[in-house]
Amino acid sequence: MKVIIAEKPSVAREIAAVVGAAVRRDGYIEGNGYAVTWAFGHLVGPAMPEAYGIEGFHRENLPILPETFILEPRKVKSGKAYKPDPGAEKQLGILKELFDKAERIIVATDAGREGELIFRLIYEYLGCHTPFDRLWISSLTDRAIREGLQNIRPGSEYDNLYRSARARCEADWIVGINASQALAIAAGRGTWSLGRVQTPTLALVCQRYLENTAFTPQTYFRLKLHTAGDATAFAALSTERYDTKEAADTVRKTVMEAGTVQVTKVERREVKEQPPLLYDLTTLQKDANTRYGFSAEKTLEIAQALYEAKLISYPRTGSRYIPEDVLDGIYPLLTPLWDNPRFGYQAVAVSNSELNRHSVDDKKVTDHHALLTTDTQPDKLTPEQEKIYEMIAARMVEAFAKECWKYITSVRLECAGIAFEVRGTVVKRAGWRKVWGEQQERTEDDAAALPTLAEGDTLPVRGCDLLEKQTRPRPLHTESSLLAAMETAGKELEDEAEREAMKDSGLGTPATRAAVIETLFSREYIKREPTTSREQSGSYELPRREGGRQSHKKSLLPTDKGLAVYEIVKDMRIADAAMTGGWELALAKIASGEMDAFAFRKGIEVYASQIVSELLAARIEGADDRPGAKCPRCGGRVVFFPKVAKCQTAECGLTVFRTVAKKELSDAQFTELLTKGRTGTIKGFAKTDGGTFDAAIVLDGEYKAVFDFGPRKAGKGGKPGGPKSRK
Repeated sequence: MKVIIAEKPSVAREIAAVVGAAVRRDGYIEGNGYAVTWAFGHLVGPAMPEAYGIEGFHRENLPILPETFILEPRKVKSGKAYKPDPGAEKQLGILKELFDKAERIIVATDAGREGELIFRLIYEYLGCHTPFDRLWISSLTDRAIREGLQNIRPGSEYDNLYRSARARCEADWIVGINASQALAIAAGRGTWSLGRVQTPTLALVCQRYLENTAFTPQTYFRLKLHTAGDATAFAALSTERYDTKEAADTVRKTVMEAGTVQVTKVERREVKEQPPLLYDLTTLQKDANTRYGFSAEKTLEIAQALYEAKLISYPRTGSRYIPEDVLDGIYPLLTPLWDNPRFGYQAVAVSNSELNRHSVDDKKVTDHHALLTTDTQPDKLTPEQEKIYEMIAARMVEAFAKECWKYITSVRLECAGIAFEVRGTVVKRAGWRKVWGEQQERTEDDAAALPTLAEGDTLPVRGCDLLEKQTRPRPLHTESSLLAAMETAGKELEDEAEREAMKDSGLGTPATRAAVIETLFSREYIKREPTTSREQSGSYELPRREGGRQSHKKSLLPTDKGLAVYEIVKDMRIADAAMTGGWELALAKIASGEMDAFAFRKGIEVYASQIVSELLAARIEGADDRPGAKCPRCGGRVVFFPKVAKCQTAECGLTVFRTVAKKELSDAQFTELLTKGRTGTIKGFAKTDGGTFDAAIVLDGEYKAVFDFGPRKAGKGGKPGGPKSRK
């Protein structure tokens, strides 16, 4: 019997149908000599520090650098603790039984780094030795599955990919655990979360926010000259900017008095505009966020659903290219798009012409080629699925369509020694721009239409406006722009080729970036806010029409919590996007066999040790500035917070709650208790059955706060009562 393991049940069902397995069992599908089973994502992962005998957060334990990582089944949160996931443990038992019976295992988890890791960790945890092969496919169509099964590869060919995945997993554990614990120890309070990719991503959001809010707009002025030629009116802007209204107005009057303007330079050029490249996951997520306001995570979820419905190729791709052999099969993929009401006509036109090869490059295809639709006709899609499917389909039609040819005319004019410029664009052949009916975006320097002009022409001055302008900051990050910044490790790159070249050294991967951003939301480090909320300040971009659709941009703002974390780490290595991006490049080299995983691990350990040292030495803003007192237990400093007084020496842990029996202690009473060991009598503590009582609070032998009611009055027989205390 051969056992096929997929990443999830839905994929397993598709594969089972192809291999003829039809009998449903508990945890697998059996038949025709196959047992098709599944994982539920990551069933196994690295254990937490407790598995290594490390309890709590203690300075002397850091850095935590396991020689060999212990694996354990997936855990789920139960209250404040984590417990083994019963579903994961059950499925692991089923997999163990099947693997032991199998003559061979076929690995059909997602064909990528994380999919490889999911299987290999299960395989190692179960102590399995059954030989395995790899099914590597880019779509779930019956044809793709059959072809993949006919071209099964030895599992050993993907050992380097596994080493890269394992190295990434362990690096995230080492950096995340050590950095989070070190910061918690330095702060002496609260739970903190730092991560190898998470923290530099937070830094990108905070840096842009602080830059934006600190920006001081500068007012300047430009002149807008109105003229005409051959009965075609147009306007040109002054090349010079003026600092004051008075200076600009003086020049304006001079221009008006001149009466005419001369054409001093005319430059015409024919421009070939290549279509955009095919989508990879990150570019799809960016455009879906801009067009429809979809989060990166939501777009990934929708794309995954379309993949499992056999409508698109594998979505977790970082490539925007296809290889030569895939190009040969593009024509059949266009056929289901002919009836599309938006771009069906263009799909037919592309099908009847030679395909544009702009997105064809064998050398730029990584694990998977760019996103493509399949030859399966879509049916019963949700509105959201339809939007993402149409985006991928339309981009495919665009990518293989003809170039857009344009005539661009740049004109320079001069009036009374003042220079003006204007540019006009005439589309000769729309080509790929017909697909969405997109028009070239015009700037304020572009004219809607220009007459035929020649150097030396004299034109009339029909008017001259004074325009008041303000410099504007770079807008706050949206999810779209943050994904772009993660892709290039924070470098501002407009050129498409440059961005492509930076992909291997960005923050995270196309498959992980959405999860990183969602982690920042779940940690309450960042939040979304509509871009229109501060449009009057000039700090936000206004929603605009893009590609015939309304933009749904939402800005990403750091929360107070996020800013607090950033202020602590902003000058530390853990917040360095470029450095973190370098690790991604190293992981890519491990996958290609160019770098040793052990060397990478040692580099990460050095990196983590340096981060720990930086964080433990950090001064946490607000802690030292709060009222406090000397700790009676360890001699350290106790800091007073709104709900508690806590010793800042993490190993000590002395804690006194501010509210006792519904009575809130003052800072003065905290000070008295900690320095003298007791307070004076405090009135108004609440009884459980109603009423109040008075008592002092003292620290007992274990430094716990208890009530002290003082000496009791003499009882019967004249004997005094002893002191009575109550916690």
